[in-house]
Amino acid sequence: MKKYILTLLASIPFVTMAQQQKITILQTADIHAYMNPHDELFVENGQITFRKAGGLAHIKTVVDQIKKENPKGTLLIDGGDFYQGSGESVRSQGAIFPKIIHEMNYDLLIPGNWEVIYGKEVMMELMNNYKTNVITSNMFHKTDNNPMFPQHWITEMKGVKIGFISYNDPEIPIRQNPGYSEGIAFTEVNHNLKALVSEMKTVRKVDLLFIVAHIGISKQVALANHPDVEGVDFIFGNDTHERIRKPIEGKYSKVVEPGAFSSFLGRLDVTVENGKMIDYQYNLIEIDPKKYPADKKVQKVIDRQLKPFAKEMNEVLGYTTTPLYRYLVVENPMDNLITDALLWKTGVDFATSNGFRFGVPILPNEEGKAAITQRDLWRMLPVDEKMKIAEVSGQQILDWLEKEINNVYAKDPLKRFGGWLVRFSGMTLKFDSSKEIGERVLEVTIQGKPLEKDKMYKMASCNRTGEPLSTMCRMPNAKNAVIQKFTLHDAVRDYLKHHKTVSPKIDGRAQAVDLGDNVFSQMKETGYEFK
Repeated sequence: MKKYILTLLASIPFVTMAQQQKITILQTADIHAYMNPHDELFVENGQITFRKAGGLAHIKTVVDQIKKENPKGTLLIDGGDFYQGSGESVRSQGAIFPKIIHEMNYDLLIPGNWEVIYGKEVMMELMNNYKTNVITSNMFHKTDNNPMFPQHWITEMKGVKIGFISYNDPEIPIRQNPGYSEGIAFTEVNHNLKALVSEMKTVRKVDLLFIVAHIGISKQVALANHPDVEGVDFIFGNDTHERIRKPIEGKYSKVVEPGAFSSFLGRLDVTVENGKMIDYQYNLIEIDPKKYPADKKVQKVIDRQLKPFAKEMNEVLGYTTTPLYRYLVVENPMDNLITDALLWKTGVDFATSNGFRFGVPILPNEEGKAAITQRDLWRMLPVDEKMKIAEVSGQQILDWLEKEINNVYAKDPLKRFGGWLVRFSGMTLKFDSSKEIGERVLEVTIQGKPLEKDKMYKMASCNRTGEPLSTMCRMPNAKNAVIQKFTLHDAVRDYLKHHKTVSPKIDGRAQAVDLGDNVFSQMKETGYEFK
């Protein structure tokens, strides 16, 4: 009897350990068509530094290594904005990507805000050709309100039932050209969130439940603090290209986001016992192409898909003697080049461009120059619409700037959306991001003179398909708007052809007086800072 009891006690730890399983979720996000290694920007000890990073074939090498560690418990997911962001993508209307995604062997993908760029039908065709799981919980056909893709995905690994639901940004028709998302109906995240979480946990009986969200860091953190997500283990965030190295803890869930441009791979290891997460580890893996050699099969497919476009994309348009980059929230050299070109081409009082988040650094070589190619132009401006010139009053400009600043710095995270601060040339702006909306703008000049509220000014922006002619970069009710014969790309190409070599710098045209120089994205309430 004594021997039996000892044997039984000895077996208890073994039984407990046998009930624990490790599930690994690997995440890419906001690839934006960056399939090969490239120069990347990092912030180390408060200083900007550059080094090579990225490449899908290099990510595949890391994924395969991790799958060897946990062969029956590893999933690879992507959080959207995969195929937009390059000239090759535009020329092929995204058709070069399904074969690459096949070779990467993704388990799950979702549409992001830029998947709509070639229209609804192209998006549906491309994502259905991925021949793997694609879900979204808040995108519907306008004609019949049927879901465009399944609203959830459930799989089982090592006896653990795993569920995913997904949300795209419902403000896509505002953030981008409305024509891109024609025929698509978006619902707010909370429209069906609580019901879906309940269904997955109580009806489908999943052990682990994840949300893959493409709504930006501010809204993802707000979501983690909302009672509707109680029961959700992690929110896999996307959209804002943030590099979260330590999961942000919300009241009801946790948030991660793994950067962009194939420069990083997020790795979440979850320990499950008796159907519940009891522990986790998270690592944001920097994709160093020297450390992780390219997977030969994936690289071969990438090279083959890109080859037909090489001659056009390699065309040199001009040169820069200064680094061009686009990671600062308030002002950066890359957008100063673009808006200076638009101002030069149009001859207006001030020219504007969106605060795009995509585009990696262009760095001068040892000889002090870097070629700016057609490929780079598409990277900087993946949308090439015709320019538009109109007249707006000083008061309109003030009201518009207050709204644009609020899009970035709203105290309510649910009111933040899109990219960074709007970019411009011919105008200067000083503001205080800490103040309330309507009180943030401190000083504006146009062509070196203080803004006059009653004066009319000529403004240039790009036309956005589907919006009213009188809307200029989200500013409504402009007067005498005229669409020009030339496009954004025409303006930049002509500017580079005329100047041959440029040297854009941060010149203080936009200043947040409360934030200092080199303003990178941050969420003080969570302790997060871009690095």
